[in-house]
Amino acid sequence: MSRFVYADNAATAKLSQTALDAMLPWLKEGYGNPSSVYRLGREARRALDGARDQVAAAIGAKPEEILFTGSGTEADNWAIRGLCEKLREKGRHIITSAIEHHAVSHTLEALEKQGFEVTYLSVDSCGRVSVEDVKAAIRPDTILITIMFANNEIGTIQPIAEIGAIAREHGIFFHTDAVQAAGHVPVDVGAMHIDLLALSAHKFGGPKGVGALYVRKGIKLPSFITGGGQEKGRRAGTENVAGIVGMAAALTEAVAHMDENRAKVEALRDKLIAGMLQIPAVRLTGDPVNRLPGNASFVVECVEGEAMILMLDAQGIAASSGSACSSGALDPSHVLLAIGLPHEHAHGSVRFSLGEANTEADVDYILEKMPPIAAKLRAMSPLWEERADD
Repeated sequence: MSRFVYADNAATAKLSQTALDAMLPWLKEGYGNPSSVYRLGREARRALDGARDQVAAAIGAKPEEILFTGSGTEADNWAIRGLCEKLREKGRHIITSAIEHHAVSHTLEALEKQGFEVTYLSVDSCGRVSVEDVKAAIRPDTILITIMFANNEIGTIQPIAEIGAIAREHGIFFHTDAVQAAGHVPVDVGAMHIDLLALSAHKFGGPKGVGALYVRKGIKLPSFITGGGQEKGRRAGTENVAGIVGMAAALTEAVAHMDENRAKVEALRDKLIAGMLQIPAVRLTGDPVNRLPGNASFVVECVEGEAMILMLDAQGIAASSGSACSSGALDPSHVLLAIGLPHEHAHGSVRFSLGEANTEADVDYILEKMPPIAAKLRAMSPLWEERADD
């Protein structure tokens, strides 16, 4: 294999050197339990407190509003389940979108079985939620609006500040899954009227297995894991000090260099998009303007997504597809169906997600390899033959 191009940063980013350097002392000499009162424990506690300060500063929050979790998925679950448990006597109606990550959508499906009602808002062809639709869906018994900050598959950024303002105006709690957004685009929980926000370390150069939940001061969520008194008594279990410190270091670094990283990655993304659209019957998915800096997602008509990913892998390119083979059945992405794509097109999705480590040569390599891959797969596709005959 002549070269390797990693273009799946939305799945996980490489651990940054800054994060690794910050973590190493707490993996070796600083092994104390942060709940212990002796010196090693006190040092670990100070490291946790410092990390809390850093994460809070990165999103415009107060340190006491940050709770550490094991993942962004856990943070989403805690926010949604906790708030619904707390408010179930006040109302049981929730508003969300049709394109949420499964961390949110599957949680809501479980709550529906417990008597909650969920309104799933449709999106436009770019995957954008209408602010007016949010407003129109509000009922007297609405207790929560949960809309993701940016979509993990197609990269569309939602009008979060506007939705947050509507929620605040109506006295409804607003949660957003910002796992794809944090560290890549500006996030300000105060200016955007966000009450609860989830993020995940490994999406911006931190380690896997660490996340954080922002909970606006005054909101008292029930305990998510019972046992010890960690995280203000609401999430028991000894904290992952090294992981948390690494997350804070990576997020601080990402925010500090956001403008320059964003400019570089957007230029690479736009070049990749322009080149991919030169391939016949390829369509960009997601909002062409309001999208994540590194996200370039497409449907390649008459091509099966998983086969495309495997052929890219054989050429040393790591990418992803919205379709996944499960139990012998290929199910198209719910996101792609929600933006109006027919099943046969939704099966042919490919997402390249670039990061600051990518280069123009990486993009050139992808654009060199994609046309023959599409052509080879289409040569085996009866759908492509039928299309050519039309």
